[in-house]
Amino acid sequence: RSLLGQILDQWFESEPLKATLATDAVIGAMASPHTPGSGYVLLHHVMGELEGQRGAWGYVAGGMGALSQAIACAAAARGAHIFPEKAVRHVLLGRDGQAQGIALQDGTEVRSKLVLSNASPQITFLEFIPQEQLPKDFVQQIRQIDTRSSVTKINVAVDRLPSFLAAPNARDGQPLPHHQCSIHLNCEGTHLLHQAFTEATNGHPSSRPMIELCIPSVLDPGLAPQGCHVVSLFTQYTPSVLADGQPWDEQARNAYADTVFDWIEAYAPGFKASVIGRDILTPSDLERIFGLPSGNIFHGGMSLDQLYFARPAPFYSGYRSPVPGLYLCGSGAHPGGGVMGAAGRNAARVALEDFRHL
Repeated sequence: RSLLGQILDQWFESEPLKATLATDAVIGAMASPHTPGSGYVLLHHVMGELEGQRGAWGYVAGGMGALSQAIACAAAARGAHIFPEKAVRHVLLGRDGQAQGIALQDGTEVRSKLVLSNASPQITFLEFIPQEQLPKDFVQQIRQIDTRSSVTKINVAVDRLPSFLAAPNARDGQPLPHHQCSIHLNCEGTHLLHQAFTEATNGHPSSRPMIELCIPSVLDPGLAPQGCHVVSLFTQYTPSVLADGQPWDEQARNAYADTVFDWIEAYAPGFKASVIGRDILTPSDLERIFGLPSGNIFHGGMSLDQLYFARPAPFYSGYRSPVPGLYLCGSGAHPGGGVMGAAGRNAARVALEDFRHL
């Protein structure tokens, strides 16, 4: 029982510090710092390194899309052909059940000896493969993956830097050191995170959300016009399904965003007046736009019962699937989510090993 609260209490005394560290244990998860297994999620987010610095994170120059472009350019240099505008309809199967390529929505068929899917396990096995081609127990396991999401992402354009009561801006309005970091709001105590979590489990967006705020344009000025900035808000907790079956419509979406902005205003007066545009992505939006099941950024919960040998299902953690020639290489595979590429690298090595024996 790796309860994060117990781990933090053992090492730290400061409640604001404990709560700030706790955000990395519940980020993207419908979990509280008191949820069993939450300690692992914190480990998952600090186990790596960036340019030799252990546990470090960084901004991608040009935005996160630039990372995808860098991978695409590296693949293209090796002869890969990439068609991001083409949607997949299903995986082509031979008479022996072997994957033989993919069929696109426009009817085009692309033949291949191997197929690697970066889509979620739910899309890969419940939408791209006929159910009769898969073991019934496997289908049941995929359907039972806990995909509950807690995240609403809000992208904001502002005409000036936020000025926080705790560290007001200088008169010249130039960025200060804290503007270059991840800023955590409503994290004065782990009890606040637990309260926010409890509201969401009852189908209600948090009235005092956990807010992780960063301003990438401070380090990457090309993201915004001079004097303006883009602010990225990663907020929790918002349930995938609202109480009483209410939809995540414009009214619900804007009501929650207004709550988030009200709290930022309390820490940085004048923030709301600086906003010139906002883009709100609730769990349902994240599912519709990006194919994230229930809006889960990891394709499925990072709880201990859905990790290691059980990801995405017992006996299928080695990237191979019940369909010969079909491999899972996204966040739904071991070791799970995060911007690290481990699942893709491991899946590629397994696929290449199989390819050599064809």
